[in-house]
Amino acid sequence: MSASINVLDPQKPKKILFVAANPAVSTVTGWPVGFWWAELTHPYWEFVEKGYEVEIRSAEGGDLQADSWSDPEDESGYSAHDLLSLGFKKSNQHAQLLQNTRSIEGVRVEDYDAIFLVGGQSPMFTFIEHGKLHRLVADFHAAGKVTALVCHATCILLKAKDAEGNLLVKGKTWTGFANSEEQFADQYVGQRIQPFWIEEEARKIPDSNFIVQGMFKAHAVRDGHLITGQQQYSGVAAARLVIEALGV
Repeated sequence: MSASINVLDPQKPKKILFVAANPAVSTVTGWPVGFWWAELTHPYWEFVEKGYEVEIRSAEGGDLQADSWSDPEDESGYSAHDLLSLGFKKSNQHAQLLQNTRSIEGVRVEDYDAIFLVGGQSPMFTFIEHGKLHRLVADFHAAGKVTALVCHATCILLKAKDAEGNLLVKGKTWTGFANSEEQFADQYVGQRIQPFWIEEEARKIPDSNFIVQGMFKAHAVRDGHLITGQQQYSGVAAARLVIEALGV
């Protein structure tokens, strides 16, 4: 499903493919996990305000479910400040975009100007070994299309490879969820949350430059047409780099 506000060229708006993670259950905590609200809604708003068309899909298709702590109405109050996500959630028109999503099956790279992978806790369990998603991201990158990933969605860059068998991040500068942020999250809930840490694994990759900024500070990196965002506060920064890369 897709929605747009065509304020640029209504005849041919830029088209962004969002891929969000399907609901899953953490093998570490046993908790339900999903996408992170702000990592979808905040970039979405940046794009539609520029007149882009945004199509939201998921790896496997079906209804999407957000991580509870990203929900502005969650009793934890952790994301109570996120009024943009609250508005998206309360709008029937927008909430329907997260229901009965199409899978990535049949996606044609040539139909889009960019791909944007939404993070959350689920990607650490559902994206990391998803071969079709890895190939799709690699195909976008190989085609010279803007390829963006935020927060824990960047975990696939630990494994996604190009046609020559090289990791997409070979020779690239990129970012993702930081060790310090994982430590904070573990301490906040009183237990280990993730099966691995992206920064820890990324630093083992030769000829790849993984960088992070301050804990939970907006931070996104563009290296060519690969764009990455550090965590949930980096979605807008990543989206703006996508817009910059597309030139309009």
